[in-house]
Amino acid sequence: MIGNDWDEKLSIIWHSEGFKKFYHIVEEEYKNKTIFPPKDHIFDALKLTPYKDTRVVIVGQDPYHGVGEAHGLSFSVQKGVKVPPSLQNIYKELYDDLGIPPKNDGDLTNWAKNGVLLLNSVLTVVKDTPASHRKLGWERLTDYIIKLLNEKEEPVVFILWGNFAKEKAVLITNPKHLIITSPHPSPFSARYGFFGSRPFSKTNEFLKKNGLKEIDWS
Repeated sequence: MIGNDWDEKLSIIWHSEGFKKFYHIVEEEYKNKTIFPPKDHIFDALKLTPYKDTRVVIVGQDPYHGVGEAHGLSFSVQKGVKVPPSLQNIYKELYDDLGIPPKNDGDLTNWAKNGVLLLNSVLTVVKDTPASHRKLGWERLTDYIIKLLNEKEEPVVFILWGNFAKEKAVLITNPKHLIITSPHPSPFSARYGFFGSRPFSKTNEFLKKNGLKEIDWS
């Protein structure tokens, strides 16, 4: 389904009767409703960031629910789409942290190709209906993905923004890894501790200390 080492890592999921039944429900949703992201982009986070290359995980909630926005990467939108407020705040913190100026678009594909797994906990959403596919079944898959990354021998940085993402910390038990938490970058919460949290430099300092390639956040 993915085309890289995630297929083997997740083979027990792909071939399970539970996932097959669940994915049939997802396919029926696509037939009967307007669902985002486009079906061929559901697994783009995994396609762009193989297991072996994952050095950082940024956990999101569910995809953007507006037309043309979501394309399978947490916090990212397709080129040509207005940069969402949360991502604007991420860019602001990136500039304040590392001096990297904001991009003209909200497409974070380069981060994904550079080892940053942009993983939403829920991988699909009904148009204009946030959280509509929560509890549908995606969490079982994405929690399993986090557990697999927790098993990695190489250190991984898990960036958990907001209370929803922080709930995933219980899955990360390997002391080799680094967990970075802060309030969500949403305009409603960013000023309460997201700004000034310096997640990007902290990530690179940790990777460098462990002899791993730093992330190019530009």
